[in-house]
Amino acid sequence: MPKLRVALAQLDPVVGDIAGNANLVLDAARRAHAAGAGIVAVGEMFLTGYPAEDLLYRDSFADASRAELARLATRLRAEGLGEIAVVTGYYDLDGPLTRGPDDGTGGGPRNAAALLYDGQVVTKYFKHYLPNYGVFDEDRYFNRGDRLPIIRLGLPDGDVDLAIVICEDMWATGGPVTAAGEAGVNLVLSINASPYEQTKSDGRLELCQRRAREAGAPLAYVNILGGQDELVFDGDSLVVDAHGELLARAAQFAEELLVVDLDLEPARSTVDGELAAMAVERLRLELPAVPPITSPALVRVAERLSADGEVWSALVLGLQDYIKKNGFRSVVLGLSGGIDSSIVAAIAADAIGPANVVGVSMPTKYSSDHSQSDAADLAKRIGLDFRIVPIAGFVEAINGELGFTGLAEENLQARLRGAIVLMGLSNSEGHLVLTTGNKSELAMGYSTLYGDSCGGFNPIKDVLKTTVWRLSRWRNEEAVRRGQTPPIPENAISKPPSAELRPGQLDTDSLPPYEQLDAILSGYVDGDLGRADLLAAGHDPAIVDRVVRSVDLAEYKRRQSAPLGQKSPERPSAATAASRMTNGWREHG
Repeated sequence: MPKLRVALAQLDPVVGDIAGNANLVLDAARRAHAAGAGIVAVGEMFLTGYPAEDLLYRDSFADASRAELARLATRLRAEGLGEIAVVTGYYDLDGPLTRGPDDGTGGGPRNAAALLYDGQVVTKYFKHYLPNYGVFDEDRYFNRGDRLPIIRLGLPDGDVDLAIVICEDMWATGGPVTAAGEAGVNLVLSINASPYEQTKSDGRLELCQRRAREAGAPLAYVNILGGQDELVFDGDSLVVDAHGELLARAAQFAEELLVVDLDLEPARSTVDGELAAMAVERLRLELPAVPPITSPALVRVAERLSADGEVWSALVLGLQDYIKKNGFRSVVLGLSGGIDSSIVAAIAADAIGPANVVGVSMPTKYSSDHSQSDAADLAKRIGLDFRIVPIAGFVEAINGELGFTGLAEENLQARLRGAIVLMGLSNSEGHLVLTTGNKSELAMGYSTLYGDSCGGFNPIKDVLKTTVWRLSRWRNEEAVRRGQTPPIPENAISKPPSAELRPGQLDTDSLPPYEQLDAILSGYVDGDLGRADLLAAGHDPAIVDRVVRSVDLAEYKRRQSAPLGQKSPERPSAATAASRMTNGWREHG
């Protein structure tokens, strides 16, 4: 029975850094070769980073991707790595650079995978299913492929047939994986750029198990890692056998080279021609120098994170990569002593270290003693750079000239904090300003434009208020479990939330209780439920009408708000623009 040691390199590419990403592939090949692997794979669109968005409309970008692919093959051989097969995702262009769905001319922009060996690009595969829902927009950028290459690997102890597919190809029933099974392959390799969403890891494993059983062959699934603006990729690469049994699984939210030994069925009689709407093409690749497996690879099935641990890790990684990939080294945020700024400070400290986090308390005459002491307590617990900048005098000076009262006076305080103090520190010291509004507030428009919404990134923009409380308790409990000081003061978690912009102010003066509000927002924003559906779920009609109206009217504010740390990639979604969070991807972030 042929044996093959497979390595899956779970890595963090940077959009647009084609040369840098190629270096990551080269390093992965070095480590895989040292581990005795015969083949190593990285994720979808790895050379360009994912999602590359409108960079894909540039001929020069396509040319750079194709040139780097050829150069990578040459470099692998030059460094003595020509004898290991390398599979990488990249951007190809085999026809006119069309805009939108395939115009029928043939060829065009492709979401592609290539197998490199002995200095050559041996074969290419073009993604067949192009997702166009939620955060995915691939039908806009790519033309689909209809060819399935089957690579017969000539191993020292026998032949095996390999099929390569890309991400969504595996989610579709009756697609390329079905065709691979009909063609009689012995191994399916799926390269992916699959964003994190809550509970997705369980569905991902179940899908891989189902597809492996359908193909009658082991399936190796490699995913990319890291934050890209509003998306976070969680890794979670895995391998299952032909019966769906889990053989190996990489960690979530961490780089890893997952190595597994596979006992494969010998290549058998096969079917050619059109299978499951795919044209099967066969080629042979001799791998005579694959090292024999003399001792088994260490089997690793990484422990799964808890539900709250997953979300926390996603928020930390999303912020960490946004800071790094945009060239920042530190962050600054306002510390009010409330739960939202407290959790953002804790996330930032976990992401880049407390020494690189600046927290600023900006009290006014309405700021309570406990809020100021809670902010100081948080700073001491975390160990961040804590500063106090009283702004009461600024408020009085401006009001003395303009005579603001009521809402105008409240918003003035927020704007002085955000646009003047925090942005001033950003300009003078180079910090990235973090905003701290949670999803519940932003959905309802409970924020001040150019005030508390002022900043470059918001780690909790897609986190409901009730989840903020739950995550804060989880993070403190995790600290106790590790023998560390809980970062978030208990009083910041337990006290009633307030913006403290007028005497005795509470959030419930302007918003329904968060338990009721978040349940409705989960249905309306995330679940795409209409008014009738929400009423059928038992929500109060008056509160439903109030929430729906506020969410729709506040879209103009969300359009101007900072990008977030983790946008759920809804599969699939039909929400209206007015009822969903904005997704403001940048091309180079």
